[in-house]
Amino acid sequence: MEKMQHEIPEAPQREKTVPVRKSTLILLMCLCAVLAAGTGVGIYRNWRTQETYGDLAQLAATVDQNYYTDVNTEKTMQGALKGYVAGLDDPYSQYMTAEEYGAYQTEEAGQTVGIGVTVQQTEDGYLRVVSVNADSPADKAGVQSEDVLIAADDQDIAELGYQGAVEAVRGDEGTTVQLTVKRGSETLKLDVKRESMEVTTAQGEMLDGDIGYIRISSFKGNTPEQFQAIFDQLVSDGAKALVFDLRDDGGGLVDALEKILDPLLPEGDIAIATYRDGTTKTLVQSDAEECNLPMTVIVNGNTASAAELFTASLHDFGKASVVGTQTFGKGIMQVTQAMPSGGALTLTVATYQTTKGECYHKVGITPDEVVEPGADAIDYDNPNPEKDLQLKKAIEMVQEKM
Repeated sequence: MEKMQHEIPEAPQREKTVPVRKSTLILLMCLCAVLAAGTGVGIYRNWRTQETYGDLAQLAATVDQNYYTDVNTEKTMQGALKGYVAGLDDPYSQYMTAEEYGAYQTEEAGQTVGIGVTVQQTEDGYLRVVSVNADSPADKAGVQSEDVLIAADDQDIAELGYQGAVEAVRGDEGTTVQLTVKRGSETLKLDVKRESMEVTTAQGEMLDGDIGYIRISSFKGNTPEQFQAIFDQLVSDGAKALVFDLRDDGGGLVDALEKILDPLLPEGDIAIATYRDGTTKTLVQSDAEECNLPMTVIVNGNTASAAELFTASLHDFGKASVVGTQTFGKGIMQVTQAMPSGGALTLTVATYQTTKGECYHKVGITPDEVVEPGADAIDYDNPNPEKDLQLKKAIEMVQEKM
């Protein structure tokens, strides 16, 4: 049933100006004096400051003096900072509170508190489980790939929104979340105890025919170490070719990407960033050591950002062919800067591309062989070319080069 919204009509009021507090006024006067500083540029900046932030000062004074109860200044400031960045209308730029920044740093390092699943938002706003980490709380509780999470502690996932849903599932270490799970025609309720754990972002195995298979789910701080261990093991075991699976890999850290690409590519500059003023900066370099095994990369529409740059780098330097479907198309770079308050700003600052290719932002990468996924769900933990048409084609492509 649709809920009706009730509004209280606003009483007619005379137009009035709310006085700014003396402390606020003094601060603004000092700021204007510093900006003006006796120069034409200073006068222009003074005018721009008053024009841009005068309404904000008036708004703050109005709320502070007239809101019906005490104002939590810290919360309103956090809201103002988040709103300022949201005004960029850039889904990749954001302001994080100190608490959010701490969680972000832990996650980017490859550590997390949660249940041990990788999820993707469905068209109707729920969370589809892409993969379940081995021996994770979710694995122990019976969560499976392709399960759809529809509620967390009886809170509807779609109503929470993506970020709210992720936070509701993740929670605090040692606590339990009850997940309502849709599995085919069944609806299950599973209790999962949250734990602190290292995230597995690179794993692999030897497939038939001495084909080394490496799955990279994201580029975190611990991914290079995990990747190097698998890569070295496969080469030591006699791999004659390599297949890299980057489907559903949303990207991550450029530093991690560079370390992973280094043993695969020839010496030189691999990728560059281009900033607003037209200047460029080298993002990825490689030393003289390189892998000369035949390689193929599998991608899909959720392969994005650093995962696309990995794919483009191997492809543009003639090291690997690409199979699957068109990639997402995120070719812009963000940097995260700590703020004095303890929070942080993540801001888009540049586009990027390989030194041999074009920027693929909002375009994506077209595979050499376009292969749609089969009817069977992709099982990253148990790669099977008989059930995975894209993996099957990838193997065929590297076998032709062996």
